[in-house]
Amino acid sequence: ESRWPFLFGAIIVPSLIQAVILPFLPESPRYLLLDKHNTSKAEKAFQRFLGKDDVSHEIEEVLAESRAQRNTKLVSILQLLRTRALRWQIVTVVVTMGCYQLCGLNAV
Repeated sequence: ESRWPFLFGAIIVPSLIQAVILPFLPESPRYLLLDKHNTSKAEKAFQRFLGKDDVSHEIEEVLAESRAQRNTKLVSILQLLRTRALRWQIVTVVVTMGCYQLCGLNAV
């Protein structure tokens, strides 16, 4: 019974290790390219991750995906429920998740 404070204190070790290692970890190339708009750092990060010099294809791929994501149309929940093809799938998922919650499967 007197050792339970050590269990709470044991979480300090992994968090200290993470705090020491964190500055040495590279930033995400997608974050550098899309959020920071820093192409040169993104290229260096891609080169570090992939281990090759020519990463122009990967940068173009990320930019194309970003453009495609900006062009997608957002749909509200009511519009989803009004779509006949999606209604049955949504109802099935909602009923299944409701059953999981009611039967206590998550608790087990």
